[in-house]
Amino acid sequence: MKFENRNIIIDGLDKIILRELMTNSRKSINEISKKAGISGTAVHQRLKKLEESNLISSFQMVLNPKLLGYKTMAFIGIFLDQAIRNPEVVKKLREIEEVIECHYTTGNWSVFIKIICKDNQHLMKLLNEKIQTIDGISRTETLVSLDQQINRQIKI
Repeated sequence: MKFENRNIIIDGLDKIILRELMTNSRKSINEISKKAGISGTAVHQRLKKLEESNLISSFQMVLNPKLLGYKTMAFIGIFLDQAIRNPEVVKKLREIEEVIECHYTTGNWSVFIKIICKDNQHLMKLLNEKIQTIDGISRTETLVSLDQQINRQIKI
């Protein structure tokens, strides 16, 4: 791994290590070292450098929300009455546990959020009682996801 114009350039060994972990983040250092043809210590050192460079942003477990009863996913475009209200609106959105992503955007909306709900009634209640009551939000537009068809990371 090296840096070039503030971008990280990763070599073939780094790519092997990253691809193995992206496929299965629980894969052992020993398994990865065999695939990469280097020692476990070398794999560990490379991983540490990749983490320190912030290329690896996290190791996380991903739950299946449907198995927990969250069957409705929606995207909500939020119009603010004034752009300067963005920080206070986002602070309030952070308090709503169903909000799983929040983006500051260009285009029609000032803020774009992704939420998960148990069903359409839960979504309506969330909109009416929590989101649209936040000071600074003038109106919202909701798009309900019928099915997530692609979910992937960037290719290396």
